[in-house]
Amino acid sequence: MKLSYYKEEVPNFGDELNPWLWDRLLPAGFLDDDPSELFIGIGSILWNTWPRTSLKHVIGSGYGGYTAAPDLHDGSWNVVFVRGPRTAERLGLPPQTAICDSAILLRTTDLPEPAGGIDIGFMPHFESLQRGFWAEACRLAGIRLIDPRGDVETVLSEIRGCRMLVTEAMHGAIVADAVRTPWVGVRPLHSSHHTKWLDWSEALGIDLRMHALRPSSLLEVDMTLVRPGKMHGPNGNRLNKSLLAAPFNKALTYMAAQRLRQIARQEPQLSSDANIERATERAHAALERFVSARKA
Repeated sequence: MKLSYYKEEVPNFGDELNPWLWDRLLPAGFLDDDPSELFIGIGSILWNTWPRTSLKHVIGSGYGGYTAAPDLHDGSWNVVFVRGPRTAERLGLPPQTAICDSAILLRTTDLPEPAGGIDIGFMPHFESLQRGFWAEACRLAGIRLIDPRGDVETVLSEIRGCRMLVTEAMHGAIVADAVRTPWVGVRPLHSSHHTKWLDWSEALGIDLRMHALRPSSLLEVDMTLVRPGKMHGPNGNRLNKSLLAAPFNKALTYMAAQRLRQIARQEPQLSSDANIERATERAHAALERFVSARKA
């Protein structure tokens, strides 16, 4: 059974949690490179592009709308549980399959020690770090940048060490909530990433409050205000690298930093202790049943 998740040239914390977590939770040798069966875990990866010939085991994944909805009733899927009620409803699954994002199972592992010296952290979506000037905005705001492209152990340690995490990356919020670091959600600058937050938050009974960032670059202005949701090709960064654009980008980064400071004063959120415990127990029990059935 092959571990299958979203992979980019640039690593992304939410996706890279997969090998880190499943290596700790699954028996030795449970996963291999056999593509006849796929283990589909953390991420908005319920796509219609997975091979029809493979048996696909779904462990806490979500549907994010990045492809047309897959047919989970075509005989090639085994749904153990999914991320939330919106995924279950959209894909025609029983409500009881909507447990939570499987990153909640971090609560059942030994985690790295909290990093010291962090007050408020900000985790942008990994794509925002490619499009904007968020490292500089964080420096101006006096807020620690938590880079989702970093080593998983380092990012986990930093999230645990924050007094509060402001996050555009959904798995920043999911992990912060799991390890009980208060968090403030900000609406992703790219509109394609909006709806999946509600899928996860509703699974935990969170009354989600999302705040709006200001774009930190001309490229982000174009993406959010001029041509909302447009995917930019490899030439998109010309808006950021042009000498003529430099003063505009500097002003935008300053305003983005001001907005970050405002957001950092908002009241943070956490799911209730009862809800996170219940979801953790249900997800762990579902995983154990799946593993036991496979070993039988």
